[in-house]
Amino acid sequence: MSITAERKVEVIKTHARGDADTGSAEVQVAIMSERIANLTEHFKTHKKDNHSRRGLLKLVSARRSLLDHLKTSDVDRYQKLIETLGLRR
Repeated sequence: MSITAERKVEVIKTHARGDADTGSAEVQVAIMSERIANLTEHFKTHKKDNHSRRGLLKLVSARRSLLDHLKTSDVDRYQKLIETLGLRR
C-alpha cells in the first residue's frame, strides 16, 4: 500500500524543481498520487477494507488541497503538474 523507498526517490527526481527539492507542492502531489494509485489497486481485491478506505479519502482530500493552493499561487506549475500526472480526464 505504501510506496517503496526506491520508487519514492524516483518520483522525487521526476517532479523536483531543484536538486535538493523534496517538499514542493509538485513532489508532494506526485507522492500522494502514487500512494492513491496503490490504495486503489489494494481495494480491487480487498473490497471491505473500510479502515484503509478512510485513509484513501484523507489522501485524496490532502492532494486536492495542495492542488488548489498550487492553482491559486502559480497556474503554469499547476497545469504542468496536472498534465504530467494525468489527473484530469
